[in-house]
Amino acid sequence: MSFRPRRLARRAPLLSAVLAVLALLGPLLALTTPVGAAVTPGAAASARVVEAAAARDPRTTRPFYVDAAMPAARAGAAYAAIGRRPQARWFTDGAYPTPAAVRAGVVDYTRRAAAARRTPVLVLYAIPGRDCGGASSGGLPTAAAYTAWVRAAAAGLRGTRPMVVLEPDAIPFATRPECGSPTARTRLLAAAVTALSRAGAWVYLDAGHSDWVDAATTARLLRSAGVAKARGFAVNVANHQPSGRVQAWAAQVRSELARIRVPGRRYVVDTSRNGAATPVSGDWCNPTWARLGTKPARVFRSGLDARLWIKNPGESDGECNGGPAAGTWWPAGADVLLGR
Repeated sequence: MSFRPRRLARRAPLLSAVLAVLALLGPLLALTTPVGAAVTPGAAASARVVEAAAARDPRTTRPFYVDAAMPAARAGAAYAAIGRRPQARWFTDGAYPTPAAVRAGVVDYTRRAAAARRTPVLVLYAIPGRDCGGASSGGLPTAAAYTAWVRAAAAGLRGTRPMVVLEPDAIPFATRPECGSPTARTRLLAAAVTALSRAGAWVYLDAGHSDWVDAATTARLLRSAGVAKARGFAVNVANHQPSGRVQAWAAQVRSELARIRVPGRRYVVDTSRNGAATPVSGDWCNPTWARLGTKPARVFRSGLDARLWIKNPGESDGECNGGPAAGTWWPAGADVLLGR
């Protein structure tokens, strides 16, 4: 075959365009690589290119937002070790009872985060039958009310590049018959994932933790709840499992998800209160041995996107061990976490 430089020259712009598209697709391929996938030397070189391209999403480079309106931040210098760290902002039906209220609250919070050039981290916590009658029981009264509320939150999030932890405990509680229909619950969650993801959020369905439901069952529930359309899942929310233990369990969940054809999901871990060397299994309500855990940080390695303070340290789990109502800022509880 004769060499035709003129035809090759005409094709060069097309080749350049193809290479540019592949470079843009690189982050997506890297962020969905299953655990344990083989990495060739060529793939390693590509990964370095991918990492550079991934930085185009501000969530991979920006620090998390430190909200000066949080109770710990307002509590002064005595609680600066908590208040000066980024924490998730919780949106509940109690504080934001209507679609209009939650949209306005979300807009206010994310605008302040954008002005600070920081990544906003939110928790949505209003599903019907929330907490299965526990200390944080409640939620919106009907599926229709919840769907409207989530859609309003999603509308407020559009364009803000947030990270959203969706409905703590909802997945593990779906295994208990007294907590309502698991099918109805996972359908609601799946619809919420769709709405929030379409708004540009990185959604992490709360999956529970390593001392609760087994990894295989958790993976099946996550699939039913629409994790295939989410960024992934959250672990250890408001709990105290050591990071090593809960991350090993998260890796098992990821493997189970891959086995049932939902590969590449990532996760975040709550390290707000897991700093104790010897946690007591089952002692979750304002435990007197709990301590602050590792500070929030971006990771983006081995399936782990970030360590976050999802539960706000110093806020009560409920009326136990001398605590006030769940979600109330409690200086004495903060003192315990600080080892005072």
